[in-house]
Amino acid sequence: MRKMSSEANIQWFPGHMAKTRRIMQSNLKLVDAVVEITDARIPYSSRNPEMDRLVGAKPRLLLLNKSDSADETVTSQWLDHYKRSGVTAVSTDCRSGRNVNRINSALKELLSDKIAQWEAHGMTGRPIRIMVVGIPNVGKSSFINRLAGAKRAKVEDRPGVTRGKQWVSLEGGLELLDMPGVLWPKFEDKRVGEMLAFTGAVKDGILDMEYVACRFLELMESDYPDLLTGRYGIDIGGLPENDDPMSGCVRGYELLERIGRKRGFLVSGGDINTERTAITVMDEFRSGKLGRITLERPADIRR
Repeated sequence: MRKMSSEANIQWFPGHMAKTRRIMQSNLKLVDAVVEITDARIPYSSRNPEMDRLVGAKPRLLLLNKSDSADETVTSQWLDHYKRSGVTAVSTDCRSGRNVNRINSALKELLSDKIAQWEAHGMTGRPIRIMVVGIPNVGKSSFINRLAGAKRAKVEDRPGVTRGKQWVSLEGGLELLDMPGVLWPKFEDKRVGEMLAFTGAVKDGILDMEYVACRFLELMESDYPDLLTGRYGIDIGGLPENDDPMSGCVRGYELLERIGRKRGFLVSGGDINTERTAITVMDEFRSGKLGRITLERPADIRR
């Protein structure tokens, strides 16, 4: 496995993302509100820290999407956290449709004063125009398709599918402006970059996949040991300590080897194919085969 210093960071700012920021800023005046979609498994890391500056005072509805893959107890903690912070937030799962029917009413409540002004000026029934934003791979296209009841936007389980803005008109008086996923120039917090690599928000290969799997397995051992042992049938006792920050994730690599050995991922000479094991572990997390997992809690964050 290629070792990585604990000081490593990720820089990821393709040209189309810079263009998206410009498009977003120039089109904000056309919409009444912004729907910001995040990944309920990593609610902190999947929020672009530049969004507050980009959106400004425009009313905003926050969706914790993919909640069917997230830990229900922790999702409730996040919703309580946002409520205390004065943020309107709803947990959704756009693939299953859970809570999607709450979005229209949440937007009307968020814009109640503005809607009253429209009605006072004889604009009853004016459509609510919203901009849909979020980082790559949080489910923006699934959200639009679910609301539209038809496949209006392209959906793929990989980042960077939506490349240009799209207007989508819906029943119920909504008009959606879909924006491509936008990240930010540099992840100053190494942990945020790792979280985005876990869920596939940044393309595989930005970080070494074995390193990503090792860091993920260390979190699993800490927060969801029963899911880890239940899925892979391994013993997690007697793991080495990570006492050298420059040596990589020693505990995670030991877990990776134990999983590879249990799965029979061997190469000539009997060595464990840790690369294949790493890909398998991350694929199984992303597809939900490991269970309902949330990797961040409100107590962990600083914003």
